[in-house]
Amino acid sequence: MGTPLGDFVRAKRDSIRPESLGLAAQPRGRAPGLRRIDLAGRAGISVEYLTRIEQGRDRNPSPAVVNALADGLSLDPGERAHLRRLAKLTTAHCPGSARPAPPSREVRPTVLATLRLLAPAPAYVTNRLGDVLAHTPGLAALLGPSGLLDAPAPNVTRYVFTDPRARTVFPDWERLADELAFDAGLGPSASASAWFASALAEEAGPEFTRRARRHLPPPRHPLHLVHPDEGPLRWHRERLELPAPDEQFLLVLLPADEATERAAGRLGRGRPPLRALG
Repeated sequence: MGTPLGDFVRAKRDSIRPESLGLAAQPRGRAPGLRRIDLAGRAGISVEYLTRIEQGRDRNPSPAVVNALADGLSLDPGERAHLRRLAKLTTAHCPGSARPAPPSREVRPTVLATLRLLAPAPAYVTNRLGDVLAHTPGLAALLGPSGLLDAPAPNVTRYVFTDPRARTVFPDWERLADELAFDAGLGPSASASAWFASALAEEAGPEFTRRARRHLPPPRHPLHLVHPDEGPLRWHRERLELPAPDEQFLLVLLPADEATERAAGRLGRGRPPLRALG
Protein backbone atom coordinates (compact mmCIF):
# COMPACT_ATOMS: atom_id res chain seq x y z
CA MET A 1 0.00 0.00 0.00
CA GLY A 2 1.40 3.40 -0.97
CA THR A 3 1.73 6.50 1.14
CA PRO A 4 1.11 10.19 0.36
CA LEU A 5 4.85 10.86 0.37
CA GLY A 6 5.74 7.85 -1.76
CA ASP A 7 2.96 8.54 -4.26
CA PHE A 8 4.09 12.15 -4.68
CA VAL A 9 7.77 11.29 -5.11
CA ARG A 10 6.96 8.64 -7.72
CA ALA A 11 4.51 10.89 -9.61
CA LYS A 12 6.92 13.83 -9.57
CA ARG A 13 9.83 11.63 -10.70
CA ASP A 14 7.73 10.30 -13.59
CA SER A 15 6.87 13.85 -14.67
CA ILE A 16 10.48 15.11 -14.93
CA ARG A 17 12.32 15.13 -18.25
CA PRO A 18 15.91 14.02 -17.47
CA GLU A 19 17.38 16.55 -19.89
CA SER A 20 15.81 19.37 -17.83
CA LEU A 21 18.23 18.36 -15.04
CA GLY A 22 21.23 18.09 -17.33
CA LEU A 23 20.94 14.29 -17.67
CA ALA A 24 20.86 12.26 -20.86
CA ALA A 25 17.43 11.87 -22.47
CA GLN A 26 15.81 8.47 -22.16
CA PRO A 27 16.10 6.18 -25.23
CA ARG A 28 12.92 5.88 -27.27
CA GLY A 29 10.66 3.16 -25.92
CA ARG A 30 11.69 3.53 -22.27
CA ALA A 31 9.24 4.73 -19.66
CA PRO A 32 9.22 8.54 -19.41
CA GLY A 33 10.53 10.39 -16.43
CA LEU A 34 13.56 10.35 -14.16
CA ARG A 35 14.95 6.90 -13.36
CA ARG A 36 15.11 5.79 -9.73
CA ILE A 37 18.87 5.40 -9.98
CA ASP A 38 19.20 9.01 -11.14
CA LEU A 39 17.01 10.43 -8.37
CA ALA A 40 18.75 8.30 -5.75
CA GLY A 41 22.11 9.59 -6.93
CA ARG A 42 20.98 13.22 -6.89
CA ALA A 43 19.50 12.79 -3.39
CA GLY A 44 22.45 10.86 -2.00
CA ILE A 45 20.42 7.82 -0.92
CA SER A 46 20.38 4.23 -2.09
CA VAL A 47 18.06 3.00 -4.84
CA GLU A 48 16.74 0.38 -2.44
CA TYR A 49 15.81 3.04 0.14
CA LEU A 50 14.14 5.20 -2.50
CA THR A 51 12.15 2.16 -3.64
CA ARG A 52 10.96 1.53 -0.06
CA ILE A 53 9.82 5.16 0.24
CA GLU A 54 7.96 5.11 -3.08
CA GLN A 55 6.28 1.79 -2.32
CA GLY A 56 5.22 2.87 1.17
CA ARG A 57 7.47 0.41 3.01
CA ASP A 58 9.33 3.23 4.77
CA ARG A 59 6.84 5.60 6.40
CA ASN A 60 9.10 7.73 8.56
CA PRO A 61 12.01 9.23 6.58
CA SER A 62 14.12 11.78 8.43
CA PRO A 63 13.87 15.52 7.65
CA ALA A 64 17.32 15.24 6.07
CA VAL A 65 16.08 12.59 3.63
CA VAL A 66 12.95 14.62 2.83
CA ASN A 67 15.12 17.67 2.08
CA ALA A 68 17.45 15.54 -0.03
CA LEU A 69 14.51 14.28 -2.08
CA ALA A 70 13.35 17.86 -2.58
CA ASP A 71 16.83 18.75 -3.84
CA GLY A 72 16.97 15.71 -6.09
CA LEU A 73 13.60 16.54 -7.64
CA SER A 74 14.48 20.26 -7.96
CA LEU A 75 11.28 21.25 -6.20
CA ASP A 76 10.28 24.90 -5.99
CA PRO A 77 9.49 26.45 -2.55
CA GLY A 78 5.78 25.62 -2.76
CA GLU A 79 6.47 22.02 -3.73
CA ARG A 80 9.03 21.70 -0.92
CA ALA A 81 6.45 22.83 1.63
CA HIS A 82 3.98 20.34 0.13
CA LEU A 83 6.56 17.53 0.38
CA ARG A 84 7.11 18.28 4.08
CA ARG A 85 3.35 18.19 4.68
CA LEU A 86 3.13 14.82 2.95
CA ALA A 87 5.96 13.47 5.07
CA LYS A 88 3.98 14.39 8.20
CA LEU A 89 0.81 12.92 6.71
CA THR A 90 2.63 9.68 5.90
CA THR A 91 3.80 9.39 9.51
CA ALA A 92 0.20 9.90 10.65
CA HIS A 93 -0.76 6.80 8.62
CA CYS A 94 1.53 4.59 10.71
CA PRO A 95 -0.26 1.73 12.54
CA GLY A 96 -1.27 2.64 16.06
CA SER A 97 -2.05 6.29 15.32
CA ALA A 98 -4.94 7.37 17.53
CA ARG A 99 -7.95 9.01 15.95
CA PRO A 100 -7.43 12.79 16.23
CA ALA A 101 -9.91 15.30 17.52
CA PRO A 102 -11.87 16.85 14.64
CA PRO A 103 -10.73 20.33 13.54
CA SER A 104 -12.39 23.16 15.42
CA ARG A 105 -15.59 24.52 13.90
CA GLU A 106 -15.36 27.71 15.94
CA VAL A 107 -14.87 30.91 13.96
CA ARG A 108 -13.40 33.94 15.72
CA PRO A 109 -15.77 36.94 16.18
CA THR A 110 -13.46 39.21 14.19
CA VAL A 111 -13.54 36.77 11.27
CA LEU A 112 -17.34 36.71 11.40
CA ALA A 113 -17.31 40.51 11.41
CA THR A 114 -15.12 40.45 8.31
CA LEU A 115 -17.51 38.02 6.66
CA ARG A 116 -20.40 40.42 7.32
CA LEU A 117 -18.52 43.16 5.48
CA LEU A 118 -18.27 40.91 2.43
CA ALA A 119 -22.05 40.52 2.09
CA PRO A 120 -23.87 40.30 -0.25
CA ALA A 121 -20.99 38.54 -2.05
CA PRO A 122 -21.03 34.74 -1.83
CA ALA A 123 -18.33 34.00 0.75
CA TYR A 124 -17.63 31.49 3.49
CA VAL A 125 -15.13 30.40 6.12
CA THR A 126 -13.73 26.95 5.50
CA ASN A 127 -10.68 24.72 5.97
CA ARG A 128 -8.76 22.38 3.69
CA LEU A 129 -11.12 19.51 4.44
CA GLY A 130 -13.97 21.53 2.92
CA ASP A 131 -16.01 22.25 6.08
CA VAL A 132 -18.37 25.22 5.70
CA LEU A 133 -18.00 26.95 9.07
CA ALA A 134 -19.86 30.22 8.39
CA HIS A 135 -21.24 31.83 5.27
CA THR A 136 -22.87 34.96 3.90
CA PRO A 137 -26.49 35.14 2.70
CA GLY A 138 -25.07 35.41 -0.81
CA LEU A 139 -23.62 31.92 -0.56
CA ALA A 140 -26.95 30.57 0.68
CA ALA A 141 -28.73 32.18 -2.29
CA LEU A 142 -26.20 30.66 -4.67
CA LEU A 143 -25.77 27.17 -3.23
CA GLY A 144 -28.88 26.70 -1.10
CA PRO A 145 -30.89 25.09 -3.95
CA SER A 146 -28.12 22.52 -4.48
CA GLY A 147 -28.62 20.98 -1.03
CA LEU A 148 -24.95 21.53 -0.16
CA LEU A 149 -25.82 23.56 2.95
CA ASP A 150 -28.59 21.26 4.21
CA ALA A 151 -26.38 19.06 6.39
CA PRO A 152 -25.91 20.03 10.07
CA ALA A 153 -22.16 20.32 9.38
CA PRO A 154 -21.88 21.08 5.63
CA ASN A 155 -18.75 19.94 3.84
CA VAL A 156 -18.05 20.83 0.21
CA THR A 157 -15.66 17.92 -0.37
CA ARG A 158 -18.08 15.30 0.95
CA TYR A 159 -20.94 16.83 -1.05
CA VAL A 160 -18.98 16.84 -4.32
CA PHE A 161 -17.86 13.22 -3.96
CA THR A 162 -21.01 11.64 -2.49
CA ASP A 163 -24.07 13.65 -3.60
CA PRO A 164 -25.36 12.77 -7.10
CA ARG A 165 -26.59 16.35 -7.56
CA ALA A 166 -23.02 17.66 -7.50
CA ARG A 167 -22.29 16.66 -11.10
CA THR A 168 -25.23 18.76 -12.28
CA VAL A 169 -24.45 21.72 -10.05
CA PHE A 170 -20.75 21.74 -11.02
CA PRO A 171 -20.36 21.02 -14.77
CA ASP A 172 -16.56 20.94 -14.37
CA TRP A 173 -16.93 18.25 -11.73
CA GLU A 174 -13.68 16.48 -12.64
CA ARG A 175 -11.58 19.62 -12.17
CA LEU A 176 -13.28 20.56 -8.90
CA ALA A 177 -12.89 17.01 -7.57
CA ASP A 178 -9.16 17.14 -8.35
CA GLU A 179 -8.79 20.39 -6.39
CA LEU A 180 -10.78 19.23 -3.37
CA ALA A 181 -8.99 15.88 -3.09
CA PHE A 182 -5.64 17.66 -3.22
CA ASP A 183 -6.65 20.23 -0.59
CA ALA A 184 -8.00 17.54 1.74
CA GLY A 185 -4.52 16.08 1.91
CA LEU A 186 -3.03 19.30 3.27
CA GLY A 187 -4.69 19.75 6.63
CA PRO A 188 -5.78 21.25 8.95
CA SER A 189 -3.34 18.66 10.37
CA ALA A 190 -1.73 15.54 8.98
CA SER A 191 -3.70 13.30 11.32
CA ALA A 192 -7.01 15.04 10.56
CA SER A 193 -6.38 14.69 6.83
CA ALA A 194 -5.60 11.00 7.19
CA TRP A 195 -8.78 10.23 9.10
CA PHE A 196 -10.96 12.40 6.85
CA ALA A 197 -9.56 10.71 3.75
CA SER A 198 -10.08 7.27 5.24
CA ALA A 199 -13.73 8.00 6.11
CA LEU A 200 -14.49 9.64 2.77
CA ALA A 201 -12.85 6.80 0.84
CA GLU A 202 -15.46 4.42 2.25
CA GLU A 203 -18.29 6.65 0.97
CA ALA A 204 -16.80 7.92 -2.29
CA GLY A 205 -14.69 4.96 -3.43
CA PRO A 206 -12.21 5.17 -6.33
CA GLU A 207 -13.33 8.61 -7.52
CA PHE A 208 -11.77 10.01 -4.36
CA THR A 209 -8.99 7.54 -3.63
CA ARG A 210 -7.32 7.70 -7.04
CA ARG A 211 -7.21 11.50 -6.78
CA ALA A 212 -6.01 11.43 -3.18
CA ARG A 213 -3.02 9.32 -4.28
CA ARG A 214 -1.80 11.86 -6.85
CA HIS A 215 -0.53 14.56 -4.47
CA LEU A 216 0.37 16.83 -7.39
CA PRO A 217 -1.09 20.36 -7.26
CA PRO A 218 -3.85 20.59 -9.90
CA PRO A 219 -4.36 23.72 -12.02
CA ARG A 220 -6.96 26.15 -10.68
CA HIS A 221 -9.75 27.40 -12.92
CA PRO A 222 -12.83 29.61 -12.49
CA LEU A 223 -15.67 27.76 -10.77
CA HIS A 224 -18.50 26.81 -13.14
CA LEU A 225 -21.82 26.44 -11.35
CA VAL A 226 -25.39 25.94 -12.55
CA HIS A 227 -28.12 27.73 -10.56
CA PRO A 228 -31.72 26.51 -11.06
CA ASP A 229 -33.00 30.05 -11.72
CA GLU A 230 -29.94 31.86 -13.09
CA GLY A 231 -28.44 29.09 -15.21
CA PRO A 232 -24.68 28.63 -15.82
CA LEU A 233 -22.46 30.99 -13.81
CA ARG A 234 -18.68 31.47 -13.67
CA TRP A 235 -16.84 32.63 -10.54
CA HIS A 236 -13.29 33.56 -9.65
CA ARG A 237 -12.30 32.30 -6.19
CA GLU A 238 -10.20 34.48 -3.89
CA ARG A 239 -8.81 32.63 -0.89
CA LEU A 240 -7.64 34.63 2.14
CA GLU A 241 -5.62 32.58 4.62
CA LEU A 242 -6.24 33.20 8.32
CA PRO A 243 -3.45 33.00 10.95
CA ALA A 244 -1.92 29.57 11.49
CA PRO A 245 -3.71 28.68 14.76
CA ASP A 246 -7.07 28.91 12.99
CA GLU A 247 -6.12 26.66 10.06
CA GLN A 248 -9.04 28.28 8.24
CA PHE A 249 -9.48 30.66 5.33
CA LEU A 250 -12.06 32.97 3.82
CA LEU A 251 -13.15 32.01 0.34
CA VAL A 252 -14.88 34.74 -1.69
CA LEU A 253 -16.60 34.14 -5.04
CA LEU A 254 -16.27 36.99 -7.54
CA PRO A 255 -18.16 37.11 -10.88
CA ALA A 256 -15.96 36.05 -13.79
CA ASP A 257 -18.19 37.50 -16.51
CA GLU A 258 -20.98 40.05 -17.00
CA ALA A 259 -23.79 37.49 -16.96
CA THR A 260 -22.64 36.19 -13.59
CA GLU A 261 -22.27 39.73 -12.27
CA ARG A 262 -25.91 40.49 -13.18
CA ALA A 263 -27.04 37.22 -11.61
CA ALA A 264 -25.08 38.02 -8.45
CA GLY A 265 -26.97 41.31 -8.17
CA ARG A 266 -30.31 39.52 -8.39
CA LEU A 267 -29.30 36.79 -5.93
CA GLY A 268 -28.02 39.35 -3.41
CA ARG A 269 -31.25 41.31 -3.07
CA GLY A 270 -32.63 39.15 -0.25
CA ARG A 271 -30.21 39.29 2.66
CA PRO A 272 -31.09 37.21 5.75
CA PRO A 273 -28.66 37.24 8.70
CA LEU A 274 -25.15 35.83 8.47
CA ARG A 275 -25.05 32.15 9.45
CA ALA A 276 -22.31 30.55 11.53
CA LEU A 277 -22.33 26.75 11.71
CA GLY A 278 -20.86 25.52 14.98
